[in-house]
Amino acid sequence: MLQVFTDKTALSTFAADLFVQTAKEAVARDGRFVVALTGGSSPVQLYHMLAEPPYLNEVPWARTYVFWGDERWVPLDDEKSNYKMSKEALLDKVPVPAEQIFPMWKAEVSPEAYAKEYEQILLELFGGFKPQFDLILLGMGDDGHTASLFPGTAVLTEQEKLVDAYWLAPQDMYRITLTATLINAARKIAFLTFGANKAKALYEVLEGAPDTNQYPSQLIRKDADTVHWLVDEAAAAQLQKR
Repeated sequence: MLQVFTDKTALSTFAADLFVQTAKEAVARDGRFVVALTGGSSPVQLYHMLAEPPYLNEVPWARTYVFWGDERWVPLDDEKSNYKMSKEALLDKVPVPAEQIFPMWKAEVSPEAYAKEYEQILLELFGGFKPQFDLILLGMGDDGHTASLFPGTAVLTEQEKLVDAYWLAPQDMYRITLTATLINAARKIAFLTFGANKAKALYEVLEGAPDTNQYPSQLIRKDADTVHWLVDEAAAAQLQKR
């Protein structure tokens, strides 16, 4: 489902309502809400909204389990850390039990080893069955990547692993990420996409010729009922099917 908003505030408000609704539905169905957060600048306003009334009082935080869609392999207090941003904007301000928060980094282990451990954490939470997030928040880069699924990387074709880690040469760092196969199993997915710099990539992902190697966000299923593309007018400028 594509929805175009006049500005970031309107978009973030819709996303906050979706977050609350999905959380309540999940707790009513399963007794818990399992969410994967995203990093970057796109969700910051959303996180601030969720940390304040009325949303603060509407989310069942005590039954919320927090994971991440991807992470730069840097310490948790590093300015580049998605965890650090999420912690400061949201998690420090809401009553999620600490043992229900699962950062995508661990000291003194390799990123590859922790990818396996993170996958095991998810499998244990879901009783050995393939994990199914209630909600995964995603952004999209102006190159068409999402999570740490970057153009031209081997992780794009990964079919067996649920979590993977690899060296991303252009950024001179390791990245750890949920794979497309795990993301696509989620009950709901929400892309938050802002700005004119995303317009070309958004067009290619939603309306262009299939090329998942060049535009990895195409790997994420296009189910109108469960995948929400929340974009502003600037990002949607090149779309024909608005």
